[in-house]
Amino acid sequence: MFIAVVSLTLLGSAMGLFLGYAARRLEVEGNPLVAEIQAILPGSQCGQCGFPGCAGAAQALADRNAPITLCPPGGRAVVQALAAKLGVEANLSDVKDSVPMMAEVKEEICIGCTRCFKVCPTDAIMGAAQQIHVVFREACTACGKCEEVCPTESIKLQPIPVTLQSWHWHKPQTGSAA
Repeated sequence: MFIAVVSLTLLGSAMGLFLGYAARRLEVEGNPLVAEIQAILPGSQCGQCGFPGCAGAAQALADRNAPITLCPPGGRAVVQALAAKLGVEANLSDVKDSVPMMAEVKEEICIGCTRCFKVCPTDAIMGAAQQIHVVFREACTACGKCEEVCPTESIKLQPIPVTLQSWHWHKPQTGSAA
């Protein structure tokens, strides 16, 4: 028994050292622009842009295969930051700047069909069959996929209520004060 434990420990240590060396020696350098663009994106991984996550969207933006207005949760601020980073002109006419939203379940209408939490990309909805579902505020990205599949229309996107913890002072408008 002792010999088996020692041999597996030595084998595991040797393989770990080999894999660590191989990871450093065979490391593939990525495009630094992709990492910079991904840092600008909100990181919600919601898929509203049509890509499986923010990394895919950043790669498409770096390859110039996607418009800079692809991120609905980011709003105007992300579009302007992407335009500045990529050196392109930003057309903000199609971009709507909305308030932070989250999905809310109307408990009196919910039938517990489980369609909503099956499509939620962030697992923000919890519930079981024939039970009322609930949305976790911290995990909801307001992608709207749950709202689309709800047969009873019991899920609606609502603005996040302003509380003492979420209130912030708005930045002053720039321009002429005269």
